[in-house]
Amino acid sequence: MKDQKQKWFLIVVFLLMIYAVGILQAAIEWSEGDRPFIVELFTQKPTQANLRSFESELEKSSYVSQALQPAMRYFQFSVLKETGDKALMGRDGWFFYRPGAQYLIEPWPSRTGTVDENLEIVTAVVDFRDQLKARGIELLVVPAPGKASVYPEMLAARASTSVEPVYAHTIKVLEELKKAGIEFVDLFEAFTQSKTESSEYYLAQDTHWSTEGMRLAAKLTAQRLIELGWIERGNSQYELKPVTFSRYGDVLRMMDIPRIEQFYSPEELQCMQVVNGGNGELRKDDPESDILVLGDSFLRIYERDEPKVAGFVSHLAYELQTPIASIISDGGASTLVRQELKRKSELLAGKKVVVWEFVERDIRFGLEGWKKVPLP
Repeated sequence: MKDQKQKWFLIVVFLLMIYAVGILQAAIEWSEGDRPFIVELFTQKPTQANLRSFESELEKSSYVSQALQPAMRYFQFSVLKETGDKALMGRDGWFFYRPGAQYLIEPWPSRTGTVDENLEIVTAVVDFRDQLKARGIELLVVPAPGKASVYPEMLAARASTSVEPVYAHTIKVLEELKKAGIEFVDLFEAFTQSKTESSEYYLAQDTHWSTEGMRLAAKLTAQRLIELGWIERGNSQYELKPVTFSRYGDVLRMMDIPRIEQFYSPEELQCMQVVNGGNGELRKDDPESDILVLGDSFLRIYERDEPKVAGFVSHLAYELQTPIASIISDGGASTLVRQELKRKSELLAGKKVVVWEFVERDIRFGLEGWKKVPLP
């Protein structure tokens, strides 16, 4: 009899463990005047797509999950150093955006073995160049190196012994763009050759380049525009204004670890805002400029984020001493930024040059891929 009672006790406990979360979730939803979400399971056809959608929404709406996940993330990071599905922990306090590392590591998808037939990027860039050319506008492409391409040794110690560059995929793309007559700025070689222990071109906690890396990119882009004879240095009298601020990197924020300040301090950054020499006012975009810059979050950082007007666009204007217009699409420089340009095509009026920046990983992982975007 005693064994029988123990058996039933264990069965009841086991059933409570299985159903308690669902019962609690339904009770909370009912008390708040909502229909229990579990009812949605019986109001639609049990197709694979519907079941996946239901599972995803159930996970998002779960009160128990929302209550426990922060504590679990804190435990997993503090004990197991688990960084989640968007981040990778490198060496000496460096963190990397996982898709950027995946771009370098994963095999190149190829059906025929040729790059140009498998990469829409070449066709899209050439098409964009030709459309601009027909309007008398030149195109300069500025691929922004991923952090792991420049500092692979901070992701894995064995990378420091590698003789060949880790960004072999990107080298193939640059070669194809060169064959197609596309003018571009090779920041990969410049960054990898000039980096030193005293000049870090990327932020340890962030996906993006440091203020020093950004300023070097702007300087090299300005030099290339002048070398090509497309732009002459102007006389806008822009000046630099030093400013200091602190911030946690975006990779740390993606990890969403509670009380992250217990583990890391924010990075202190020295920036240079670009101001008008005459009145000291912050530089502003000028739609009437000869130059239009397109890009992603590598242009947003420091420019539209804190401290503002201290990013690539402003420093390119400073290097050229000429006004600049810009369109920045966070994470969407492959296709979305050109679609936005299509909607704002009046910005092309009077332009001599379009500078198009996109981060390296978007060659494979860009939002919306690499579509042709016909300009009006």
